[in-house]
Amino acid sequence: MGFDIRRSSAEPDVIAPDGSEVRLLCASARGSMALFTLRPGVVARAVTHRTVDEIWYVVAGAGRIWRRLEGEEAVTALTDGVSLTIPTGTSFQFRCDSAEPLSVIGVTMPPWPGQQEAAFVDGPWSPTA
Repeated sequence: MGFDIRRSSAEPDVIAPDGSEVRLLCASARGSMALFTLRPGVVARAVTHRTVDEIWYVVAGAGRIWRRLEGEEAVTALTDGVSLTIPTGTSFQFRCDSAEPLSVIGVTMPPWPGQQEAAFVDGPWSPTA
């Protein structure tokens, strides 16, 4: 089994389907972790995840996230220290409203299966990513 150690890369490892920069962190058989970044003024594309749950923790910057699931809909401010969940099937879209990048640590359970996981949906804002 062993212990994994991974340092966040200076450049993104991949661009997520929503347009955010992704720096891959550690992963295990039950979950994966990544650092998501949106540059100032960028609005991600609205998506939904087919099979994974996510937990987010904002580490820098400021913005907003829109989430909709089974008739419940909300826009939440994203600032340092905010933690939130994105259950499987939630439509969501986020944006960076600050002069510095919005950086979020995300944990995905089970581990992120690949780009086909995200499906595009209509969101409240016009995407710029």
